[in-house]
Amino acid sequence: MPSTAETRQDTASGLLRIVTAGITWGSIPIFYAALPKVAPAVVVFWRVCLSGVAVLGVASFTGDLGRLRRLPGRKLGALALNGALLALNWVLFFSGLRYAGVAIGEILGYMGPVFVAALTPLVLHVPFDRRVVLPLVLTLGGTVAILASTVGGPRYGANVPLGALLAAGSAVTYSLLILNSKRLLAGVSTVSLMLVEDATAAVLLLPAVLLLPGITTGREWGAMTVIAIVHTVLTGFLFVSGLRRVRADHAAILTYAEPVSAVVFGALVLHQAITPAIVAGGAAVVAGGMLVAGMGTGYGQEVPQADGEGSDGPAG
Repeated sequence: MPSTAETRQDTASGLLRIVTAGITWGSIPIFYAALPKVAPAVVVFWRVCLSGVAVLGVASFTGDLGRLRRLPGRKLGALALNGALLALNWVLFFSGLRYAGVAIGEILGYMGPVFVAALTPLVLHVPFDRRVVLPLVLTLGGTVAILASTVGGPRYGANVPLGALLAAGSAVTYSLLILNSKRLLAGVSTVSLMLVEDATAAVLLLPAVLLLPGITTGREWGAMTVIAIVHTVLTGFLFVSGLRRVRADHAAILTYAEPVSAVVFGALVLHQAITPAIVAGGAAVVAGGMLVAGMGTGYGQEVPQADGEGSDGPAG
């Protein structure tokens, strides 16, 4: 049995891994900015393809390929549905970043946990949790403030309101993705889930590669590889390893390092403006999400954990 000191050290290590993953996810817009002419759907295609190849390499050593082949067809179909939701979620998220900028795109994308909490009674047929009302009011109020600030303002382009709506849409699709995951993860490992999701998303997005502007330069391939390998595979496993060492609700709160760091990176590196309305609205959205995460009910940002356990984690 581990000593108290060992337990504290293990917890500290887990918290550090989660914060590191969140901050790393927050740097995605920096590398995405190196792909200004590449269609968001094409970016997502290469993200799932490159990450899928890396995960396939891991699966060849872990035995997940054999376990995946033994899954019933109905389970594989449900996992494929997750892949379709994942593809839509990421296309909306990257489109939101493209049109609305880092601050608006990241903040509105992180409404996901509150939507999960609000939709859980309808999808999973559980009693409504009244504690969700305040976070929902905060989040929706912050969203309205951000959206209102983008309409007719001199510093915003015509596509910013559309981008804000797309980012909010990514939060909705994220919540559906998580709620679907909660129903089918028993007996499915993280690696198996990632393989099916990546393969499904790649197949669905293949037409985008054939029809839309794609990657043409070495610089673009470098940025795309970082997004796929560092921001998807490595940080995913880093987060899950940290999650095994800390409480799920604590982990969910720490994932808000992503939108906060993304806004900071966007201002310092990409020189994107942060207005008072974005700060106020963003604070309300983050506060609502953190309240939900602190409930300890599994409403936070989530990733699937090995052995089929649902766990709080990132959307990035």
